[in-house]
Amino acid sequence: MSTAITESIRANSKSTPRRWDEWKRGIPIYLMILPGFLYFIVFKYIPMGGIIIAFQNYDPFEGFLQSQWIGFDNFIRLFKDPDFWGIFRNTLVISALNLFFFFPVPIILSLLLNEVRIRWYKKWAQTLLYVPHFLSWVVIVSMTVLLFSSQDGGINILLSTWGYERVELMTDPSYFRMLYLFQVVWKEAGWSAIIFLAALASVDPTLYEAARVDGASRWRQIWHINLPALRATIIILFILRLGHVMDSGFEHILLLQNSLNIDISEVFDTYVFRVGINQGEFSYTTAVGLFKGLVGLVLVYLANKASRKIGEEGVY
Repeated sequence: MSTAITESIRANSKSTPRRWDEWKRGIPIYLMILPGFLYFIVFKYIPMGGIIIAFQNYDPFEGFLQSQWIGFDNFIRLFKDPDFWGIFRNTLVISALNLFFFFPVPIILSLLLNEVRIRWYKKWAQTLLYVPHFLSWVVIVSMTVLLFSSQDGGINILLSTWGYERVELMTDPSYFRMLYLFQVVWKEAGWSAIIFLAALASVDPTLYEAARVDGASRWRQIWHINLPALRATIIILFILRLGHVMDSGFEHILLLQNSLNIDISEVFDTYVFRVGINQGEFSYTTAVGLFKGLVGLVLVYLANKASRKIGEEGVY
């Protein structure tokens, strides 16, 4: 018995230096993870404590602990608000545009870029597609205003000079969603394609060789090799995007918004800014934000469960 104990002590004493050496080898990786870890702790998890004010009549002078507790009154007020269903509809429509029109574009773009065989052309095309991502929405919307302003926009001046009618792109509500979608695609499609290109780069080249030997065309190779290789990535990103279905892009929509198109451009993000920041309704707009988060959570849970049922890994 004493011999077994002695051997276990020796084994533990030998494994301790080994674990220390392994930990030291991992220090560079831990340092790389640290900024992201701190970001989520400081800006995502710690602020979650502020959710409590959704159930209070929050007064900044009294603080979290002394403010009056009102339960679910803020949520009742939200659902009884005559503007609620209009804002809810606008948010869902814009999210649907992102899901069903923008989301497939990076996939198609990555498949097209993957088929380009001229390396210098492929690099230049990728660079040109990535550049818009680094422009702010302020710059993009300002460019649009300069080109399509009703009175002094460059495009409208040309149309007027050539005898055509002016295009009221910034003031006609019927153009708002089309303009929003076009700008999102132009700015983010190239950048969003990076992750799909990375997934395609991991495909075994021998699969293409075997397909060519069997007489498969380029289209058949895309259909039977590339798309199956992207399937897991597509499902995971789609599930994650469902979690943001109530987030429509605050800055972008706020810059495009004006008094003429506010009926179809007002979404939860801009509503929270207008009511919460401008009018000081902190408790009420916190309840709005909590409602948005709960909708996203339910959608992610259901989508993940559905992906598990069809045999995919899902997010968790």
